[in-house]
Formats: sequence, structure tokens, C-alpha cells
Amino acid sequence: MSQPPTAPRSRLRLRVTAPAEAHLRAGHPWLYEGSVRGQNREGEAGELAVIYDRRDRFLAIGLYDPHSPLRLRVLHTGLPVTVDELWWGARLDAALLRRAALFGPDTDGYRVVNGESDGFPGAVIDRYADTLVLKLYTAAWFPHLPLLRGLLEERFPGFRVVLRLSRNIGALAEAVGLGDGLTVAGEAPDGPVVFRETGLKFEADVVRGQKTGFFLDQRENRRRVEGLSQGRRVLNAFSFSGGFSLYAARGGAREVVSLDLSAHALASAERNFSLNPGVSAAHETVQADVFEWLKGTRREFDLTILDPPSLARREAEREGAIRAYGKLAGDGIRRLAPGGVLVSASCSAHVSAEEFWEAVRAAARRSGRRWRELRRSRHAPDHHASFPEAEYLKAIFLQLEP
Repeated sequence: MSQPPTAPRSRLRLRVTAPAEAHLRAGHPWLYEGSVRGQNREGEAGELAVIYDRRDRFLAIGLYDPHSPLRLRVLHTGLPVTVDELWWGARLDAALLRRAALFGPDTDGYRVVNGESDGFPGAVIDRYADTLVLKLYTAAWFPHLPLLRGLLEERFPGFRVVLRLSRNIGALAEAVGLGDGLTVAGEAPDGPVVFRETGLKFEADVVRGQKTGFFLDQRENRRRVEGLSQGRRVLNAFSFSGGFSLYAARGGAREVVSLDLSAHALASAERNFSLNPGVSAAHETVQADVFEWLKGTRREFDLTILDPPSLARREAEREGAIRAYGKLAGDGIRRLAPGGVLVSASCSAHVSAEEFWEAVRAAARRSGRRWRELRRSRHAPDHHASFPEAEYLKAIFLQLEP
């Protein structure tokens, strides 16, 4: 006996608290588990779920994730829309258009899609030459991966696409045959990918490297460092693969020291210098803990860059991170020559820009030396943030009086 056809499932419908309704109307792209006060059935990762308000009117639609306390990542609020391939294609084209005038032919490494701020919540896409790296932060994207891959292949023909995954979704990905570093379009890379940034060549380990393989978000600050480096002795602390170091060298630095705890990162910095034989500066790599090295060294520099990894990965670490940023800035200032410049940066989203800037200024005041603020900076234009929780990057430039 044949089985009757299975009836299509009803649309997943959510009811939310009054404060959540207000936040969604204001454009906030996240709905937390605790804000869901009812739903018509259980949902699966990647389902499109619709939120209705207290008057039973359409409020929003988004990607549902039962595995995360961030239960829904909002795609659209306002009037109902049809979320299909054409809709996604238009959204991707808008992100590409937003970046069309930002980079010339000397730059083929940049962020193509910046998550929620470009309407792709929980996903970022970075370009490195002819390689696209798609990093996912939620299992809600897994069912939509073929669609997203097709959209990218249409707009970037011949490019490879490498999948990177946030650690917290690794087991969920494995259950559906996905893995971190998997090439989902094109041929798998046989090593680091070489790309260009304002004419400089860098390697990006797109399969195993941090983030998507390189720290593209500091491009504008690297260019600012280049303009300050002529004739200076430069310390690049937490140097990773030497991005700031190469810019300083191209800017005419007398000598550059790349300081990092990772031997792997320092080896990458040396390879990046080798990729740019036209950039000449005495370059030294030092493997050490930055906090301990700065406290113990007697060397003096004219320009010091402090760009540590996040010192506050959760809200509970915020106060300790603010103190650590201040101590780090103070130790950096002690090793600056008269007229020297301190460039201090933070990527800790739980520390606000004003808290960070004030921590560095306070360290300068405690030093007893005369100083002036040259500039403060925030996100690069290809990493724009459209809501407060997406804001993480900030930097401050201080110069000591001669």
C-alpha cells in the first residue's frame, strides 16, 4: 500500500517579549532564547522563522538556530518579503557595491561580506586574491551553503571557496559532513594564499590560520603607521605575521622588530618580508611574551605598535582587560624615545572605545611625560558595523613631546 504524501510543515512562528519586539523594530539583528515566549512547533537549524507581534502582524523573519542561545538571526523587519535566491543575490550585490570604490588594482585582499552589518548574520566572507573564505558562526547556515556557494560562483567565477567554522559549531558541522578548512568550491590550496594589500604581498593561511587567515581589519591603521615610520626604530608587538612591520619598513623605518609569542607567526612574518624584496629595512624577529619582554627590556623605540588579541572574550573579563590595556600602554610608553609615537589597538568587543582610549590616556598621564593625541580610529570601511554589538575595533595614536 502506498503511503499518503507528507503534508508540508507549517511555517515556524515565534512570539516574543515586548522588549524584544521593541529591539527588533529598532533594527537589532539578534533574538535571544530568553526573549521567545512561544512558538508553534520545534524548529530546525537554518529554518526561516517568522516573528509576529502582539497584534498578530508580521514583524521579522530570520534564520532559526535551536543550538544557540542566540535563537534567531534576523534577516528582515517591516513588511513581509520572500526570502529566495533572488533576494539573497540582491543582498550580496549590495555588499559588493558597497566596496566597489574602496580598493584599486593593488589590493585584492579585503572583506566582502561583514556578517549582520551586510545582511548575512553569522557569516563573513573575506577575499584573498582568487580565494574566498567563508566563515560561519552558526549552524543555521549549513542548509543554505549550496545556495550561498552558487551565488559566490556566479559573481567570482574561477575562485575557490574555503569554509571556516567557529569552534562552537564544529561538532554540528561534522554531523552534516562539513569541517573547518574544507574547500567547497574549486581546488584545495596547497599552502598559504598570497594576496596584495596596497601593493604589498602577504600570505594568508586560509585553511588553518587565525580568523580567515589574516587580520584584514587593520589595513587603514597599517597605512597610518607607514606614514609615521620614516627614519624610526619601530617595535611591532603582538606582530602576528608582520603586517604592521612591512608597512613600517615600506614607510622608511630604520629598523623594525616583530615581537610575538608564536614562532609560527614570526616565521610567517619573515616569509612576508621575503615576498617583498623591494622593501628594505633591518627586520628582527623576537619570540617572547610581550608583557614580560616590555617589562624587562632596556631597548628604546621611536614608534611602538601594541595590537594584542582580545583581552576580554566575555563581559566578566572586561575590568581586567581595561587594566591590562593600561599596563601594556604604560610599559610601551616607558620604552619610547622623546618624540616617539605609541599606537595602541583593541579588538575586545566587551571593552568600549571610550573605556579603551581612556585607559591608554591614563597610562600616558601616569608616565609624567608630556604627550599629545594624534588620532583615534575605528572600523575599516569594509568592516563597517551597523549595530553596537558589532563594534569591536578601536585604536589611539599618542606622541610624546621631544
